[in-house]
Amino acid sequence: MIDFILQLLREHQIDLAAPINLKDCRITRPYKLENVGFDGNSPLSAVIFAVPYLVPGIERNISAYAVGRDYHGYFKELFDTIVPALKERFPENKFAGFSDDSPIDERLAAAKAGIGILGENGLLITEKYSSYVFLGEMITDLPLESSPIEPAHCSGCGKCIAACPKNEIGKCLSELTQKKGELSAEEVSFIKKYGSAWGCDICQEVCPHTIKAKKEQTIYTNIDYFKNNCIPTLSAELLCQMDDEEFQKRAYSWRKRATVLRNLKIIAHKDKSNE
Repeated sequence: MIDFILQLLREHQIDLAAPINLKDCRITRPYKLENVGFDGNSPLSAVIFAVPYLVPGIERNISAYAVGRDYHGYFKELFDTIVPALKERFPENKFAGFSDDSPIDERLAAAKAGIGILGENGLLITEKYSSYVFLGEMITDLPLESSPIEPAHCSGCGKCIAACPKNEIGKCLSELTQKKGELSAEEVSFIKKYGSAWGCDICQEVCPHTIKAKKEQTIYTNIDYFKNNCIPTLSAELLCQMDDEEFQKRAYSWRKRATVLRNLKIIAHKDKSNE
């Protein structure tokens, strides 16, 4: 059973996956299970997996996760393919795929399943892809054998904490780039300084695991969804020219154009002042 599921994932270039019993997970949204037909009496299993998304060799002014199309679209396409295949193979069982908006603590579950370790920056760190992964899971009433481990943590070198702009800004830079409305003069100065129109990857970039995975060339994705249709460097002109259909495929679309456009104008003003 587990071999069939793992093979399906490998066919989609997903090579980090492991089973875990839901009793060994921290269930944070039990209603999510009920919404897809799992009752509280069923012994449930999950196959949790990590999806690499980093694209090589590009400069960017937005977070790496937003360079390609929105990852929610990727998981929808993935589950639309995998779930029917599982239902055909195991017609007596139930299956449901989740990512991000999940009934479980995905990072803790992945660490317990042995996929990665918990970082000081709050992210799951894998040996092959560092923290540049999206987490997803297939939950089922199939009985899957698993051997959960005590979650491992990074060495605590402190490089991510020391480099974090939060030390200066007082809040996460990613949070600041997503703030709606007008910014204070101080907040504008931070956007100018760090040059990010959306999100922040600083804690990931300084991580020794990232540096090692880049040196060994294992960190980059082979998944076409993330490699194609990339926009690493966003501009106000490009954003305004993007039609609504294309815009909705981007991770920053939920905040609407105005917020991202504001940040881009701040960065552009900085660039002009440096000429």
